[in-house]
This record gives sequence, structure tokens and C-alpha cells, in this order.
Amino acid sequence: MTQDICHLSATEMAAEIRAGHLSAREVMQAHLARIDSINPKVNAIVTLHAEQALSAAAAADEAQARGEPLGPLHGLPVAHKDLLLTKGMRTTFGSKVHENLVPSSSALIVERQQRAGAISIGKTNTPEFGAGSQTFNAVFGATRNPYDLSKTCGGSSGGSAVALATGMVPLADGTDMGGSLRCPANFCNIVGLRPSVGRVPQFPAMDGWDSLSVSGPMARTVTDLALYLSVIAGPDARDPLAIAEDGSRFRAPLARDFNGVRIAWSPDMGGLPVDKRVVRAIDAQRRAFEEIGCVVENACPDFRDAHEVFMTLRAFAFESGLGAVMDRHPGVLKDTVVWNIEEGRKLSAPQIARANKLRTSLFQRMHRFMQHYDFIVLPVNQVPPFPIEQPYVTEIEGVRMGSYIEWMRSCYLVTATMHPALSLPCGFTDDGLPVGMQIVGHHQGEFALLQIAHALEQAMGASGRRPMI
Repeated sequence: MTQDICHLSATEMAAEIRAGHLSAREVMQAHLARIDSINPKVNAIVTLHAEQALSAAAAADEAQARGEPLGPLHGLPVAHKDLLLTKGMRTTFGSKVHENLVPSSSALIVERQQRAGAISIGKTNTPEFGAGSQTFNAVFGATRNPYDLSKTCGGSSGGSAVALATGMVPLADGTDMGGSLRCPANFCNIVGLRPSVGRVPQFPAMDGWDSLSVSGPMARTVTDLALYLSVIAGPDARDPLAIAEDGSRFRAPLARDFNGVRIAWSPDMGGLPVDKRVVRAIDAQRRAFEEIGCVVENACPDFRDAHEVFMTLRAFAFESGLGAVMDRHPGVLKDTVVWNIEEGRKLSAPQIARANKLRTSLFQRMHRFMQHYDFIVLPVNQVPPFPIEQPYVTEIEGVRMGSYIEWMRSCYLVTATMHPALSLPCGFTDDGLPVGMQIVGHHQGEFALLQIAHALEQAMGASGRRPMI
């Protein structure tokens, strides 16, 4: 029964609880048993509040028995990335600096899930301060890929992706600056959405004007992803960049006719080095787009200057957010975090101004390109999952990478454009490693992005293949 419950989609699980066919207690007990069995092998959930979760599940059942209104996530276990504040639950940011921090309040994204009836069971692993797309840190160690325990799960939302892929939770949140949500979704064969800036309000936030980092949903199916987004999206007056549109619109039916919809197809993003196995897996699914009626053309936006834009604004963000932490705790932060902060301290006002001007031009070029195409198909990652002992990729198809983050260009160039992007499972390498495709939509066009992902999910079928573990 435990296996059966944990294999349900979040949408099915919520419906079964609401109909009285399952209790929140049964669902929670099944997932805690799954965690007990699987988590020691993969190290995805690093803080677990089992007793509190069971008590909350009992309270949820009692509220339902009294006929109280039920939220859309009523009774569902959820886990939160360890970068997000959780009241009364340890939040380490993957850093020795905050190893014993227990916040007195929660992030807005956590509060919204709980108000929707979800039950927080714990925290998922992340690299220190979310820096890097390989999930390991000095507090909890590394998180392993469930499709091959010798490989990385990606990052920085790696713990969330692994918890989802293995059925330890039906939903888990993530964050994304340069691919931190898309990369692990790709490496773990689940679905992840980097929404437009402001779609999921950020509060509290040190920099309310940050337009690189976003929070977003991760799930095993596109329908679950839409349900989850409907809960965490929506306006909040405390975030100056928040989009006014109510999140409930994402609970509308996803079915749509795609005849004549135009797709720009670029598995190498116009010339980036991309592992041949990744290109092969993406190209094999071109027919799926054509089968649902799309018109597919080889085309790619002009990503000129996107690298400079991202690296400049990323360095600025690291100095702004973590510079004082490094000064207070010399010698504690990992070398790549220190490098990011030091790069930020080298910046001049003219360099930052140039980055913002270049980004404006990039957005306008992207806007013009998207007048001709409804969606763009790109790689999520330029490589498949790599050995867990390897901190980051240093070479792709014979091309050396210039920094620890440069192997993630396929994600962070998209970040710089301000457009939403979804990671969707599309296939596997010959040795069974997941490969996803990145679908980019119009600015603030998340609903259409969910619609095409929903249609393709059924046409391709890759998301149904679960890890043997």
C-alpha cells in the first residue's frame, strides 16, 4: 500500500484524500516509510520533522471530518529547499555559518503551501548558499542521483528533485538563478519550472529588486506542477516585482490545440558545446512536436551579451547578499562562493550600468524573436549527469570551461532574458541517465508553457520512467 500511495501523482493523491478514500495520516505514514527506506541511499532530505508531520496529518483529518473547507493541497506532504526559511525548522543554507539556525518565521512560499493544506515534513539538500549545480555541502554531504548513485543529481535544488523522483514527497519547491531548479529536474527526470520574475513573490528578501533569482515548483507531472504553481503564485504587496495575476488561473484545464504553433528548435543553442548524447535525445523528440501539430524550424535567439549580463549581475548579487557573511566568517565559505563575492567586489558602477543596458537590449531582441515563435526548445544541461566526486564540469566536447558555473550556460543565458523556462523529461542516454529539454515561453507566459509541456508529456512518455531504487 505504501508503494501504491507514493506512486500516485499529487493531483490524484489530493483527490483521494478529498474523496475520503485516503486519510492524510495514511498518506503521511506511507511517505515517512518511503523516506526511511530510500533517503539513506540518496541523502535528499536533510532535516525531517516526522512527529510534527504526523500530528499535522491527524489535525488535517480531524478538520476534514468537521467539514471545514479544504485547501487544494490538503494533506499532501511537502519538503522545502534548505535555502527557504521555515518557522521552527532548521534552515542551514547548506553552510556551517547557519548550521544550527532555527528561524522564527517562514518564507512566503512556505506559508502559501501550508495555507493550501500541505504539510511540511522537512528540508531538502542544497549546495552552500545555492552556489553551483552539484548538490553537496560541508553540513550534510552530497545528494546522489537515484538513476545512478555514482552520479550527481545536479543542483542547487538537488535534494528536492531526488525526493520527488524517489516518491519521498509528491511536491517540492526549488529556487533558480542560473539553472538551480531546471538542472536537477533534468538530471532526475522530473518537471521543473523557472517562472517569470515576480510570478512567485519573494518575501522576505534582502534585495527586493533582484531579477535573477526566482522560486518555483517541482513535480513529477505537468498537471501537478500547474496545481503547485496555482498555490505559490499570486500577488503580494511586499514584493515590488510581484505579478498582479492571481495564481488560481493555473488550475484551469491544460488541454489545447497546437496545430500551427511555431517552435524554434536549437539543441545546441546556436553553437554551444553540447554532449552528443544530449543532442541525440532532444532531436529524437522533434517528431513529438510535429505529431501534436506544431511547425518546427531550426532557429535560435541571439544570446549575444547574455553571458556578460548574467556573470556581472550574479557577482553583484553575491557581494550584496553574502559579502558581509564572508567578512564575519573568514575561511568558512567554500571557494566558489568566495570567488563569486570577490568578483562582485571588483565591479565598477560603469560595469553594472553596462550589464543593465545590455540586458535591456537582450530582452528586446528576445521579444522580437518571440513574435515569430510561440516556444523555443533548447537543452537544459549541456551534459548528462556526471560523477558525484566531480565538483563541476570542466570540459564539454573538447571545449574548456572558463569557470565553475560556465558549463551551465544553457540555463543561465535564458535567465538573462527574463523569460520563463520549463525542464521536461524527454529521454535517456544509452546507459540510462535522464535527459530533459528546456522549453522557453513568452515573457510571463507560464500557462501556455504548461499547456505545451502537458501535451508533450503525453506524446513523449519519458516522465513515466522511475528510478529502479
